[in-house]
Amino acid sequence: MATRRSLGRQFGWLWAAYAVSAYGSGFGFGALPLIAVLVLDASPAQVSVLSAVGPAVGALIALPLGPWVEFHRKRPVMIAMDLARFAVMLTIPIAYALGRLSFVQLLVVSAVVATAKIAFNAASGAYLKALVRPDDLLVANARFESTTWSSIAVGPPLGGAAVGLFGPVVTIVADALSYLFSALGITAIRGREEDPPRAGKRRVRAGELLDGWRHLLTHRGLRALYLNQLLVSGLIMATEPLLAVLLLRELGFPPWQYGLAFAAPCVGGLIGSRLAPRVVARYGQHRILRTVGTLRAIWLIGLAFVQPGATGLATVIAVELAIIISMSLYNPVLATYRLEHIPGDRIARTLSAWSISSSAAIAILSALGGLLANATSPRTAIAVAGMLILASPLLLPRRPDPGVPPDVSWQQPVPNRRQRSP
Repeated sequence: MATRRSLGRQFGWLWAAYAVSAYGSGFGFGALPLIAVLVLDASPAQVSVLSAVGPAVGALIALPLGPWVEFHRKRPVMIAMDLARFAVMLTIPIAYALGRLSFVQLLVVSAVVATAKIAFNAASGAYLKALVRPDDLLVANARFESTTWSSIAVGPPLGGAAVGLFGPVVTIVADALSYLFSALGITAIRGREEDPPRAGKRRVRAGELLDGWRHLLTHRGLRALYLNQLLVSGLIMATEPLLAVLLLRELGFPPWQYGLAFAAPCVGGLIGSRLAPRVVARYGQHRILRTVGTLRAIWLIGLAFVQPGATGLATVIAVELAIIISMSLYNPVLATYRLEHIPGDRIARTLSAWSISSSAAIAILSALGGLLANATSPRTAIAVAGMLILASPLLLPRRPDPGVPPDVSWQQPVPNRRQRSP
């Protein structure tokens, strides 16, 4: 099967590093807000600020990093970003042990982690494009997607149990160490990476800061998928805190049921990601982007009809399962299309622009959702998000791109990697 074929030892190390980091992040999911509440007795407003301001500041800091990453070798950048996250997160247990932990420190850590994540993702996308063959890209992205969802299914429940047994900072320590092990895994990848064009370029011109957005908005297919993704991901993420209030406060779900409602459907992520290479081979990339991109938008409205008790719990699980299957099938196809249609000399800038825009869209729509929920109710705000997302398929590309991807000659193999037969 396509999903089981070997992509080589080099990719194996990259995938292992990603898995360690993903499971560490899953184990430490929600750790900063949890520490803010349990250790610093933060108010709801402070927790909201921590969830929004840190990533927003990180996105602003990351703005000039896209061009910088573009003109440097990607593997050292990835290692540096992992080590930066390891170091900054390790300051939390140290400050906690010394009795010096503060809310400002949590904000700084959140911003640095968000910045490093954007730079890491930009570098890793470019590196993956050079590491595997063009016809292996979808399989590689599907494996990353399945790892993401399995880490979300397993990590948070284990992290919650660990916090109850060992205290509030144990998950931070585990998450920090996962970045260290990720850096070691990337270091184990052999072969010297090719120097990018204008390697070592020190100064970034102002115009280069916008190159990523310029490519996204001038490429017909990417523009449609980019705008669609901003709307869909922003609306889905905006409903999460609203659903928490609806389930826990208004409908009286116990915490274990709330956790189950989000952990159990993540199994769907394994289903969707494993199906992606097969359905693309059978139906084609464009049809899957159109069909599954539409399907993932129709389920969210169902969360507005959740009722108390077992029926309500089953409703949440069913809706979340449908959303996650659709997203996990769609995401690796989108990631592959994106890499195929970004020229090799601007991958990092374009991926950075995409990540920064996504963070901004989530922050803005989450804030608007919170304001609407305060003025009406969480159920009403979820219903409005569910209706708005129904319009998102109108943004999907209606026709396949003519001809072949514009950058079919982008493959730049990493020297000495293991060669494979088709």
